Amino acid sequence: MRFKLFITGCLIFLAFQGFAKNYFIGSAAELAKLTLKPGDKVILKNGNWQDQQLIFKGNGTSKNPIVLSAENALLVNLIGKSSIQIDGTWLVVEGLNFTNGATNGEDVILFTEKSSNCRLTNSAVVNFNPSEKTKEYTYVSLYGTRNRVDHCYFEGKTNLGPTLVVWLSAKPNYHQIDHNYFGPRPDIDGNGGETIRIGTSTWSMYDSFTKVESNIFAQCNGETEIVSVKSCRNTISNNLFYESVGTLTLRHGNYNQVFGNIFIGNNIKNTGGIRIIGEHHQVYNNYLQGLTGTGLRAAISVMDGLPNPQLVSHWQVKDATVVANTIVDCKEAFSLGAGKNAERILPPQRVVVANNLVSNSANTVTMVDPASEVTFDGNLVNVDKTTDIALPKGFKVIDAKLKKNELIWQPEASSPIKGAFRGTFSFINQKDVGAKLNESQLSILKHQDIGPKWITHKIVLSSK
Repeated sequence: MRFKLFITGCLIFLAFQGFAKNYFIGSAAELAKLTLKPGDKVILKNGNWQDQQLIFKGNGTSKNPIVLSAENALLVNLIGKSSIQIDGTWLVVEGLNFTNGATNGEDVILFTEKSSNCRLTNSAVVNFNPSEKTKEYTYVSLYGTRNRVDHCYFEGKTNLGPTLVVWLSAKPNYHQIDHNYFGPRPDIDGNGGETIRIGTSTWSMYDSFTKVESNIFAQCNGETEIVSVKSCRNTISNNLFYESVGTLTLRHGNYNQVFGNIFIGNNIKNTGGIRIIGEHHQVYNNYLQGLTGTGLRAAISVMDGLPNPQLVSHWQVKDATVVANTIVDCKEAFSLGAGKNAERILPPQRVVVANNLVSNSANTVTMVDPASEVTFDGNLVNVDKTTDIALPKGFKVIDAKLKKNELIWQPEASSPIKGAFRGTFSFINQKDVGAKLNESQLSILKHQDIGPKWITHKIVLSSK
């Protein structure tokens, strides 16, 4: 009986495999005529695809997704008013190159509300901008659930709207954004130029569970917020922020984690680090170097909030934990109560700043709001022995014995930061003070496995 069932299963599998088809198409109209089934592949023929609004529909399976790809990513160019909608389940889009065009206002790549377990990979959107800078759209819009954007390249967005947006609904979306290269984006001289935004003010108290990990943000200068988190329970980890003017901002929402990120500002004006607003955030094991921002753009900025805030307001910081970060050659390491003014008067409450390493920074701690309720513990400051600085309790001056390893500074084996970690935290397990980055996290400095395989014009990283 078991043997018969096995044979039957094999026959069904082989029959199914036989029905999977490859379709070579030359237009969006041809794609619209297809009824796609699990395992099918759609190949876009080489050439320039002018003004093609592709709608990719179908329902694949986890083992047999439906794939739409370029015949050759270097020879298929989506230009003019081209765009694509990804509308279904277990759909994969790969090898597309949108370049030197502009839509009529629709998003260039749209994961629809019905999309789930879909993927955009090995693709690019470069200089896809309207002539009117105020016309707003995004390069990628993520609706639906459990969709992924990975190994893509985005560059040169000049019009209003974030480069990539995650849109929320009443249920968490669990999207993943990883191993992408976000290249230069110029300052738009106003609000609405984020590289990534997760959520909106209206939906900011809903859970997203989006992961943004192992991406490079190089010279992303669109506005103050490079990554703007406007929702709850997201993870921003193991990314590289290189010469990007602005900050990774926890703008709205609660319970977000920021860890394993590397910031290299190279002393460029207004380069910033991590800005904290809201409740129960955890910021740990980040490395920040050469940042010139102060106040709202300090290496780590913890803001004052508004009484009786609306969803669009700055909410009071409560129960934030800032642990085991390394801050090197920054103008201001910590700004607490940043943004305090006549309206923003609620100081941070129950903030823990512990086991951080600060080296050669002009200003270690600025208490913008003296009423900030902060516990400092086990923080170490590496300064020249002849320098006399006043520090709050919970900071100790040492010779950290740091040496430069390619782009960043790391402790020698005999450094006093070794084994100096104080206290226990549920989300971190280490013995040393400061950021402890493993080889996998450091590999991003070498561009390993970042962006599409067919694009080579990436910035050569340096440390000034």
